[in-house]
Amino acid sequence: MTALSDSPCPVIDPTARAAHAEAAALRAMGPATPVELPGGVRAWSVTRHSVIQKLTSDPRVSRDPRRHWPGIADVPQGWPLAVSCLMQNFLNAYGEEHRKLRRRMAPSFSPRRVEALRPQIQSTADRLIDALDALERGESTDVRRALSLPLTMTVICDLFGVPDFLRERLGASIDALMDTTADPEQGQARLGELNTRLVELLAYKKAHPSADFTSDLLAPAADGEAPLTDGELLDHLFLMLAAGYETAVNLITSAVHALLSQPEHLALVRLGTIGWDDVIEETLRHNGPIMHHPMRYAIEDIDLGEGVVIRRGEPVIIAFAAAGRDPGIHPERPDAFDPTRAGKDHLAFGHGPHFCLGAHLARLETRIALTTLFERFPHLALAHPDQPPLPVPSLSLNGPAQLHVVPHPRQTPATGG
Repeated sequence: MTALSDSPCPVIDPTARAAHAEAAALRAMGPATPVELPGGVRAWSVTRHSVIQKLTSDPRVSRDPRRHWPGIADVPQGWPLAVSCLMQNFLNAYGEEHRKLRRRMAPSFSPRRVEALRPQIQSTADRLIDALDALERGESTDVRRALSLPLTMTVICDLFGVPDFLRERLGASIDALMDTTADPEQGQARLGELNTRLVELLAYKKAHPSADFTSDLLAPAADGEAPLTDGELLDHLFLMLAAGYETAVNLITSAVHALLSQPEHLALVRLGTIGWDDVIEETLRHNGPIMHHPMRYAIEDIDLGEGVVIRRGEPVIIAFAAAGRDPGIHPERPDAFDPTRAGKDHLAFGHGPHFCLGAHLARLETRIALTTLFERFPHLALAHPDQPPLPVPSLSLNGPAQLHVVPHPRQTPATGG
């Protein structure tokens, strides 16, 4: 029987240089397999679509490390996954505590409230595209830095009332903490930097309340629950700010890369044969913006079959992006980007009680970014078509770290007369 022991096991690559190939190898080893994470922490890796669905909806699986992970005492200082695993926010809560906190957060991300943001998102996209339009013929730019990141960062900062003077530094601090290649000293320093930025934000919003999500969090709960402590507020703010833009940044950039790498699909969009929703859902299936999402913990023994039993207190990481390429659910060319495929089932936004609150917002931002970009630049091209972009150096995030494009190529394709 497979055990989460001290015997040799695969080490998850924190640079994510071949994340999908790594996930495929783990999938072939069983419904769950022991892996080593940064800092020498061991966990069960789950990559199969059906097993992810099972575990993420199983009440015997918790996200609360303080209640259900005995190994928390052995986590090294500066552990690069601490920011996502150990912060006390609603994502890392269990049972009724999670439901209560999620109910408080959910209204800000309802489909109705997200749709009301459409004009603001479109205006921001237009402004950023105008800047791209000013580039000279043949001049390239990183579309992640020029469009994906500033679009999504502006939207989430507006939603949370982040003042202009804090936005760039706060975004840089969040990005730095998502780099899982950091050593313990770097991890500690980056965590301290982020905490400083969040404390500044909290102090500013206490002094300048307004109609935004941070001010909503500071207000007394409608159900009479005790107000959140400053520590809880800081952790909630990190979660919502980071999750509110990191997902869409990767989704937009990955979709642009897929379409420019395979222009035949872009041609079908322009012909109306397929829609932008097909492109977005296939990108979510093929290259979801979150790969490994640590951690969950068994609150009792869970038998997955094939000789695999996750014992009580053992941690689990879920490879959500890997689920979309599982041959068990997509037997036909699972590794190929094909927005014409009929079934695009994926778990890119999670599953079960912790399904991503920002899914509606990410889809809307991505649709606006793609339609605006490709309508304005009919001859948009990759600057380096023969060089696959390097991934974000993170075992959690999944997407190109940079994607250089040429809005106005020196030579444009001839059009038929």
